[in-house]
Amino acid sequence: MVVDLDGTLVHCDLLHEAMVKLAVADPLSILQWPGWLLLGRARFKREVALRVTLDVPLLPYQEELLAWIRGERDGGRQITLCTAADERFAASVSAHLGLFDQVMASNGSVNLAAAEKAAMLVGQFGARGFDYAGNSAADVAVWSEARHAIVVGASPRVRRKAAAVTEIEREFGSAPGGIRTWMRALRLYQWVKNLLVFLPVVGAHQIFNVPVLLLGLWAFIAFGLCASATYLLNDMADIDSDRRHPRKRLRPFASGVLTIPQGVAACVCLIIAAFALAISMVALEFAAWLGVYLVTTLCYTFWLKRKMLVDSLVLAGLYTLRVLAGSAAVQIETGFWLLAFSLFFFLSLAMVKRYSELSMVLMRGDRAVPGRDYVVDDRHLVETLGVTSGFCAVMVMALYINDEAALRLYPNQQLIWLTIPVLLYWISRCWLKAHRGEMHEDPVVFALSDGLSRVTIALFFAALVVASIPL
Repeated sequence: MVVDLDGTLVHCDLLHEAMVKLAVADPLSILQWPGWLLLGRARFKREVALRVTLDVPLLPYQEELLAWIRGERDGGRQITLCTAADERFAASVSAHLGLFDQVMASNGSVNLAAAEKAAMLVGQFGARGFDYAGNSAADVAVWSEARHAIVVGASPRVRRKAAAVTEIEREFGSAPGGIRTWMRALRLYQWVKNLLVFLPVVGAHQIFNVPVLLLGLWAFIAFGLCASATYLLNDMADIDSDRRHPRKRLRPFASGVLTIPQGVAACVCLIIAAFALAISMVALEFAAWLGVYLVTTLCYTFWLKRKMLVDSLVLAGLYTLRVLAGSAAVQIETGFWLLAFSLFFFLSLAMVKRYSELSMVLMRGDRAVPGRDYVVDDRHLVETLGVTSGFCAVMVMALYINDEAALRLYPNQQLIWLTIPVLLYWISRCWLKAHRGEMHEDPVVFALSDGLSRVTIALFFAALVVASIPL
């Protein structure tokens, strides 16, 4: 029996993952890729493989197929791994699994795919002298020379082509990348963060101004599209560290349900749509802020998130960027107090996220957060910085209440003071739950999914509304 690797034995494509890993580790190497490709696909794969080491034990293996292969091997069947992946990667997978009697792979000069693979297998075992497990249209050429086909996670079209050239011995399915999978990958629930573009509207008491609200709505959608694109990029860049995480390993790219080419294509489409909407329906100034957000997020994804403390400051800045972008979209100036409050408040939430990650690492008995520049000994300092930042946000709010701008907007000044204990309560409770190890989500998502948090948010805005009504 002969088994393919990419998309068959594992749910992913090792070359694509290695290219992403190389791009993250050495972005300038991308300039060399065209030159490598001119030397042939096999040479390109070898050049990438020479520069990248994959975490083979954490790859998303097709467990049902593996169990069947083990049974066949125990029954005395010879098992060969034959793949178009570079032989360095194939050898690593073979050594890890310990299942294969022989490994055939691309070697830097021969790209062992489709017709080349079929010819090599016929030369080794003879026509109809082997069974072959594959998954893609490129495997039809091999199945046409095989005795039986083992079809793994193939589309109906590929299955029909396999059945047309040989008998299908067995089929193995895989989780489809349907609409629900894409909704998870795009993190549509995270769009709630983009409601911050409406903050200048709320702060200026323009929530009943329909033209302004429409501009804010278009800005919200554009920001959502752009943010979803960056989430896809982040997940593709974080595949290795996600696979070491107890929950993130189930993300679509880490689990292999979605492929790297699908993710890249979706990113390009989302970014084009976001900027087309920003320019045509909102304003060029808003599109410029959206560009700043995109560039900053890319820097965060590929570099800054591995810098201690810088990562949290950038996250807080990205939240504040949403406020600035919203201000540009609706042409309402953002005041000093709102920006200061936003920066301190969201820095506290970013620290909550880091503290929770460090707590989970400690519970697992590890020392460092995968892909981050933190160790578990940093927990107490991160907690101190986060709590301090949260209370600074409350102090900014208290100082704002006595500002002339607040007095003009909120004639009932005594009532607006009710926001202070509400904020103190929520920030303190958020950090208390993090300290107990009960903060398992993004704190913004937690705020909307937790019942007491929703009540707190309602009380906060209710106090603002009542304070703004002249008696």
